[in-house]
Amino acid sequence: MEVKARGLTFEVAEGGPADGQPVLLLHGFPQDHREFDLLLPRLHAAGLRTYAMDQRGYSPGARPSGAGQYRIGEPVADVLAVLDALGIESAHLVGHDWGAQVAWLVAGRHPERVRTLTAISVPHPRAMALALRVRPSQRARLAYFQVFRSAIAEKLLMGGGALGMRRMLGAIGPRADRYVKAMREPGRMHAALHWYRAFRADDVADLGEITVPTTYVWSDRDGVVGLTAALRTADWVPADYQLVALRGVSHWVPEQAPRELGDAVLARIGV
Repeated sequence: MEVKARGLTFEVAEGGPADGQPVLLLHGFPQDHREFDLLLPRLHAAGLRTYAMDQRGYSPGARPSGAGQYRIGEPVADVLAVLDALGIESAHLVGHDWGAQVAWLVAGRHPERVRTLTAISVPHPRAMALALRVRPSQRARLAYFQVFRSAIAEKLLMGGGALGMRRMLGAIGPRADRYVKAMREPGRMHAALHWYRAFRADDVADLGEITVPTTYVWSDRDGVVGLTAALRTADWVPADYQLVALRGVSHWVPEQAPRELGDAVLARIGV
């Protein structure tokens, strides 16, 4: 369905019992709402109502021009506006990659809108900031970030039959094809990369403690986030908190380990 919010139109895939507790799912780069397709049946079977949205840059009707339109505060405001448009006072949040970054900020700055938080792969921003200061290995893991901010990023990812993007998504096998095809839509990859180009560390540096019940799902073969950032996330969640560490799983948790992720999400929601 289409949801109009903030003068934009977001594509939102809804499912599950109409009277179920609402769960808003936020995808990351370079995927879209379909990265949760293997997880959703489990949530629906548990009686949950799900809303998986294509965030700004991915929804054709929510693709403003200019990198400044993709500062992290904008997708945070999008989430609040989409919840308002859906008539949802508060929801369980599940976010992966950039979606997790957005979810941390929504939970930290607008806890009244969040029933529970399940953040996947990306840790609390302050834990990541610490890891970047004390662990050269963490700085090396994020070296790609500057590449994605560069003018050649689109060519590196989409050139040669999208070889770069396919290599990045190698762990999910043929499922990568759907995202490659989507990124060939005019303007989509350019807009998606604006998330990187617009990011400023100061935009998340003031995020404080998370007061909503929270689970952080980290995987030991994640090439982006190391152990220090994963462990130190606990420092910033005085609320009910659990770290779920998956073994032998890469960054692409929702598609590589949907069963284990489903266990974590349902345990956090309590159904």
